[in-house]
Amino acid sequence: MKFSLAQFFPLLLLLLGSVASAAAASNPPRLNVLHIVSDDLNDNLGAYGHPVVKTPNLDRLAARGVRFARAYCNYPVCNPSRVSFLSGRRPDTTRVVTNETPTRAYLPEVVFLPEFFRQQGYRTIKVGKIFHTGPGDRFEDPRCWDVDIRENDTAKKPPARQILRKQGGGGIVLRAPDEDTWDGFVARKAVALLEEAVAAGQPFYVAAGFRRPHTPYIAPEKYYALYHPDALTPRFGPPEHLRKIPDLALSYKLPKGPRFPTERPGDTMAAYYAAISFMDAQAGVLLDALDRLNLWDRTVVVFHSDHGYHLGEHGGLWHKLNLFEETTHVPLIIAAPGRKPAVATGLVELVDLYPTLVSLCGMKVPAGLEGTSFVPLLAQPARAWKRAVFTVVSRDGVSFQPSKEYDPKYIGRTVFDGRRRYTAWPDGTAELYDHQNDLYEYANLAAESAHQAEVAEMKKLLRDGWPAALPAK
Repeated sequence: MKFSLAQFFPLLLLLLGSVASAAAASNPPRLNVLHIVSDDLNDNLGAYGHPVVKTPNLDRLAARGVRFARAYCNYPVCNPSRVSFLSGRRPDTTRVVTNETPTRAYLPEVVFLPEFFRQQGYRTIKVGKIFHTGPGDRFEDPRCWDVDIRENDTAKKPPARQILRKQGGGGIVLRAPDEDTWDGFVARKAVALLEEAVAAGQPFYVAAGFRRPHTPYIAPEKYYALYHPDALTPRFGPPEHLRKIPDLALSYKLPKGPRFPTERPGDTMAAYYAAISFMDAQAGVLLDALDRLNLWDRTVVVFHSDHGYHLGEHGGLWHKLNLFEETTHVPLIIAAPGRKPAVATGLVELVDLYPTLVSLCGMKVPAGLEGTSFVPLLAQPARAWKRAVFTVVSRDGVSFQPSKEYDPKYIGRTVFDGRRRYTAWPDGTAELYDHQNDLYEYANLAAESAHQAEVAEMKKLLRDGWPAALPAK
């Protein structure tokens, strides 16, 4: 049978269409990433069971995603933590242990997480604090981003005309709508840039970094109105427990170490909580955009903080730079297409984020990373995972203030195996806590003869390090 040209062209178009459809089916559109980072946030969220703090937006993210019940940072301070999880390397490798060391001081050729996505053809967008902030490019990393919107002074110092009053230690109450604040801008600018990427048909990696609840605790008055200071009391702990805790573990005993306010402490707690609820509302702006643009079925959403935070525990700890549960434990929530809502109980670390996001988006994990993809936990949230997680913090050898440069001799190290926490300090002191009987880490068992077998076991776990604690294949 012969075909005329008039008959041949429709058949050719049909064949080409079938080939294109088959190619599209075998190569579906790549998943987007929305990466939300909060600054100095502990696990005081509704989704984590906090009885007071109101976080309806992050709670709804947790309700549709996987909430990680036991996620831990690798360094309890902003810059070292961010360099670690963005590089996929641990602080002993990055050698970044202070807020003064530039991001790439020891990592000139490392491909950071957003840079990797950019290399794969993603449009990478940053608004706010993802890397640590500072003058010039000391901490920022321009080669990671197609669009880089950095913090301005209002992130820490709102305009005087907006300030209604101050409250407690670091609280600043604003007379301003959300959109006229720094974090309000971060959320709305990130949405606008996300919309542009969607319109252009390009896969995106959008990173939105909120400054709150970092001090100063800046938030509009309506968020302060959610909390009643007189009803809030810090968990200082029984005074006698402090006798068995090493001085190096209690940063307020160090020169110039901050101590949580003891006069009207509820004012400061309420200010911190108000800043959390304010940040939660801005996260809600991002989640609302995903609803409006129907992006949930093609976007991985991850929310976490850079480290935990103290609000008076252990006799007055405040801020970070410590190795207790409050500063090492972090909130982590991931919502990914095709993944059912769940609570994952396996031990994970922030250094695991890099390989996890790369794997979720169907790409090959690059060599050299020191984290482990926890994608299997998204499908099997109750499965056994890592044997332990590791966090470090620096102390110099003179005043035991945070050291200015990395020196392994002056690093405090803690290992947590899901039940027991063992911490070793550079002066030879140590701590051992059993969470099964002592959730708040009041009873230091390290020197007790009845627990020396456990001390030896945990010492070995700490000495063997993270390679020996990886999940079984």
